[in-house]
Amino acid sequence: MNKGYNEFAKQKKTLFRRPPQVKSSKAQIHTKFHKIPEIKFEDQQLTSFSGLLIFQLFFKRIELKDKLKKCFSNLKVSPIFGHHLVVLLLIIHLILGFRRLREIDYYRDDPLVLRLMGLKKLPDVSTISRSLSQMDTQSIANLRRLSRLFVINGLQRESFGRLTLDFDGSVLSTKGHAEGSAVGFNKVKKGARSYYPLFCTIAQTGQFLDMYHRPGNVHDSNGAADFMLRCFKKVKSQLPGTIIESRMDSAFFNEEIISLVSENHVKFTASVPFVKFAELKKKIEECGAWNEINKKWSYFETQWKPKSWNTEFRFVFTRKKVKQQQKGPLQLDLFIPLDLEYDYKVIVTNKTDAAKAVVLFHNGRGSQESIFGDAKTDTALGVIPCKRLASNQVFTIASMMAHNFSREMQMVAHPAASRAKHKRPAAWKFKKLDTIRHQIIQRAGRLIRPQGKLTLTMSLNQAVKKDLLHFMDVLQKAA
Repeated sequence: MNKGYNEFAKQKKTLFRRPPQVKSSKAQIHTKFHKIPEIKFEDQQLTSFSGLLIFQLFFKRIELKDKLKKCFSNLKVSPIFGHHLVVLLLIIHLILGFRRLREIDYYRDDPLVLRLMGLKKLPDVSTISRSLSQMDTQSIANLRRLSRLFVINGLQRESFGRLTLDFDGSVLSTKGHAEGSAVGFNKVKKGARSYYPLFCTIAQTGQFLDMYHRPGNVHDSNGAADFMLRCFKKVKSQLPGTIIESRMDSAFFNEEIISLVSENHVKFTASVPFVKFAELKKKIEECGAWNEINKKWSYFETQWKPKSWNTEFRFVFTRKKVKQQQKGPLQLDLFIPLDLEYDYKVIVTNKTDAAKAVVLFHNGRGSQESIFGDAKTDTALGVIPCKRLASNQVFTIASMMAHNFSREMQMVAHPAASRAKHKRPAAWKFKKLDTIRHQIIQRAGRLIRPQGKLTLTMSLNQAVKKDLLHFMDVLQKAA
């Protein structure tokens, strides 16, 4: 028996033995290049953005051009370059990673961009600026509606059991004097004029649902109640049966907003500002028993309302152990005594979950800052390119749509991860648009017609081939 087993082990070892690694010589690796090639510029069908092919498929699937055209049907002016083409060009411009309008000159002859636009030539920068300045309030409202519709269509496809809507403002600064901008709180660029739009984002998909444009000198809660109510109603009407949740910071803590959210059967949490309510500090001082959540966090809760309010809500008081900053010279001993102090926070909610789940859920709202950061870095959300208010609003919506489309493509191409998590993180492991840009979109290629068949040839790179063909296969099946 042992002899037979040993023989089998030898055969197995021989079968699964790795092939020997052949070591390359220096001559096979290194070479010398001295001559600098001459440069020639010729009119050829060369593209720097071969990966745009997947966006051509995606835009065709969602009928983007036709739907954009309907947004501007109210405008009587009918230029050669329609308003819908200008907005489509802005979206492509931002997907490619450009920020300023004049940078269109660097790719205006790219054949794949022209094919994606359905044009033989791109409009001049002056034409784009003039078209943007002709946008009216109705056109912008239609464009916002379309942007919202694309997001809701994706949510309907994914059939989420619950959706988390986060609300917050983000400062968009400008060095110039753009129409409708104002000097307000701006910790990064003090004294700069800015806009301060209020955004609604979807935590599960990392997308922008809608935007309410405002000047830079308003409070966070300015116009928030009506905007939030519209967002809740739109989502509920399109996604009946879905549990709607919301998270807000202390700027939204007032009776009007809290009561409105609660009355519309939205499960919410909101930070409570300590400065306005001295009673909260007294409650913390009088608490003799804190319930432990984990080694850092503990809590207690009570039903309470400010004196001027009519309704009581559940208030969860939390404290977190933090390291106390040591001042003065440190002891150079092996063991340094460490002092701890507590950081306190109060959350108001109508959720009936355990306090631990409520705290984790509310703390997850920090993911919205990541959405703002990605959009400002990858799709120029923070750029104010024009002097006209309407032009800048359209640019911001185009930025939101470019960001949303990059997320939507990944949602279609890859399965979602686990959705049942307390902090409500994104249900996909999204790549940043900048990463997709470098890995797939910015690839050189040539359009040729061997035997009359249109063909895009690219350099053979297995990683690019795998990713590009995967996206194309998924989008063609989904069409």
